[in-house]
Amino acid sequence: MDNTKKPNPIDVHVGGRIRMRRNMLGMSQERLGESLGITFQQVQKYEKGTNRVGASRLQDIASILNTPVSFFFEDAPSRDSIAAPLRAEEGPNASAMEFCTSAEGLMLNRAFVRISNPKTRKRLIDLVKTLAEEDDA
Repeated sequence: MDNTKKPNPIDVHVGGRIRMRRNMLGMSQERLGESLGITFQQVQKYEKGTNRVGASRLQDIASILNTPVSFFFEDAPSRDSIAAPLRAEEGPNASAMEFCTSAEGLMLNRAFVRISNPKTRKRLIDLVKTLAEEDDA
């Protein structure tokens, strides 16, 4: 039996959303840590879900990242999915969250939202789907 304590899926989700918002703003872990009066290593632990973020600390993070606290809980796993025997990193939104918080995901998102023509955006989505299908073949 594995006695290794796994992070709570909610803590992992909240941490991922902290990382996503911080990256969206182009802020480093070090800068967020300085604003909170903690080390960047502590920020890393929050972002990985290794350490749980307390309510007052989450309020401070939300203020620094200029977002409502509710942002960190959007699309959080349900109680039923938490009870399932999945590891947090295997959750249904895990790969999307990982991509969205990556450097490539952020660059793609920033460029995509600058495209104002809805038809062009739709064609780009269709292109990406086609390329993904070709990779699967």
